Amino acid sequence: MKLNGSKRRRMNGLDRLSVYLLTDRELAPGGDVTAVVAAALQAGIRAVQYREKELSTGDQYRQGQILAELVSQAGGWLIVNDRIDIALAVGAAGVHLGQTDLPLPIARRLGGAELIIGISVDTVAQAQQAEREGADYLGVGAIFPTATKPEAPVLGLARLAEITRAVSIPVIAIGGITCDRLQPLAAAGADGIAVVSAVMAAPDPFQAAAQLLVNWTAGGREGNECGCRKSGNLD
Repeated sequence: MKLNGSKRRRMNGLDRLSVYLLTDRELAPGGDVTAVVAAALQAGIRAVQYREKELSTGDQYRQGQILAELVSQAGGWLIVNDRIDIALAVGAAGVHLGQTDLPLPIARRLGGAELIIGISVDTVAQAQQAEREGADYLGVGAIFPTATKPEAPVLGLARLAEITRAVSIPVIAIGGITCDRLQPLAAAGADGIAVVSAVMAAPDPFQAAAQLLVNWTAGGREGNECGCRKSGNLD
């Protein structure tokens, strides 16, 4: 995971988030999220965010249980999007919250000190507030246009750089992340990247995940020789 200049971030094992996979059953071949996650874990991914908002609570719980065990066995973290109740019920490592979700202090009170809490932010003010309230990491995006969340405003690299300079906790870039865009993200100070279609929709999820890990560790310098989806096929 790349650190922002000389700034010392509170890592506490959060290097697992250097390449962070978000699930989407509509992109996974045959809708088999578990198979894609298993391949990504085999390749070295160690953080998975379970994000299947359209499923019923019961279905999220059942699939979350399967993924929590799978990810834990690989030494990784399962982080549940939005639903702290599901996160706690399946024994996930953490929860990721948006600006309109449960307030961070309430989530911390429910989940305790050990629960990893990530917060989505768009602005420096939101980022600094999340850090003050005890967020473990920030998700910033969409950095580039993304078909996965087309309604999301495009923040761009300049905003990403502003946020990374303003906080001391890890900043994970999301939105349109592809292999040929890693170098500018690293240059902007991102500590990690979150991907959806680059792995979930890849013909070979293992190869895509492995190459992302190699390229990100190299600071994005090998971005044009990657087996995952390029910027013509956005997250």
